[in-house]
Amino acid sequence: MQILDGRALAKTIRAELAEEVQQLKAAGKRAPHLAAVLVGEDPASQVYVRNKVRSCEKVGFESSLVRLPADTSEEEVLKVVHNLNEDDAVDGFIVQLPLPGHINEVRVTLAIDPRKDVDGFHPVNFGRMAQSMPCYLPATPAGILEMIRRYELPTEGKEVVVLGRSSIVGTPMSILLSRKGYPGNATVTLCHSRTRDLAEHTRRADILVAAIGIPEFVKPDMVKEGVVIIDVGINRVEAPELEKGYRLCGDVDYEAVAEKASWITPVPGGVGQLTVVSLLMNTLRAAKGEVY
Repeated sequence: MQILDGRALAKTIRAELAEEVQQLKAAGKRAPHLAAVLVGEDPASQVYVRNKVRSCEKVGFESSLVRLPADTSEEEVLKVVHNLNEDDAVDGFIVQLPLPGHINEVRVTLAIDPRKDVDGFHPVNFGRMAQSMPCYLPATPAGILEMIRRYELPTEGKEVVVLGRSSIVGTPMSILLSRKGYPGNATVTLCHSRTRDLAEHTRRADILVAAIGIPEFVKPDMVKEGVVIIDVGINRVEAPELEKGYRLCGDVDYEAVAEKASWITPVPGGVGQLTVVSLLMNTLRAAKGEVY
């Protein structure tokens, strides 16, 4: 069993991004600029946005944060989105989800200019992805592809099983790994909460992408020897024996399953480390005009 070390890989990619920023500045160009919109006080969202800002600073990006109170109207949020769309000094921006319940997330997402949609959530980018056209990929799937590339994991002709069909991770992964080229050319099965005989599917997997959102759901009897495990889940479970009262775990029972895996991502320290890095990579591409 070998570790797919997301933390070390993210550090390497950040160094590469910092070098590219220096080259842009040396050529008389400005640093890429990523903006974020945060509505309300959701703790997880605040942590995620704070990590994005810090990551921007580490690689020399410009960053800005628009904070709005939880009772901000949908029209006010749409006005902020419009202003960011029109701001030539901003290369890309994200509206942190989830939004308060009175705001229609679909309407806000549709209002984002696809050319600045570095989260890769806009249907235009999703459609371009499905047709293998240049686009911004959602950050987590993009990070998984980068991990597969950097570790040179074979995908052609492999049986891939994806657990979870969200539009942010599961569905994009099923499309990306079935596309022509590398990483891709795999035979992909997308499983979800209505899948019958789930373990029969997962036991066939050469590569298992777990994004089902259930702590330690995947057990040893659900995988075959030599499987590659990519665990997207990050769950907080109670652990009264620990000082902080909880521990983080993935959707895979790591300790039990690792013995059967050829490669496996830890949680934390795996896929999650690459999500923010992928967002920065999209922003750099936006600044260089490589997509649109």
